[in-house]
Amino acid sequence: MIIFMVSLLVILMLIAAIAACVFKDLLGAVIASCLVSLIAAVLFYILQAPDVAMAEAAIGAALVTAVFIIAIIRTKRHEE
Repeated sequence: MIIFMVSLLVILMLIAAIAACVFKDLLGAVIASCLVSLIAAVLFYILQAPDVAMAEAAIGAALVTAVFIIAIIRTKRHEE
């Protein structure tokens, strides 16, 4: 059961990583990258590393995503 769940999460993580690379919209790419970090945090928790999971969720998913979104909001589009 655990192997199936880990395999499913890894596949979802790969799909989200590929989506982050393929998206033309920067906000969509940032959200897909946040999803990769969240799935990594869940995988760390399943692998019995809750401290690493908390750090990944706090820094990788929350802080980095917030910084990227703020950077996207503060930059101007070339078309404007």
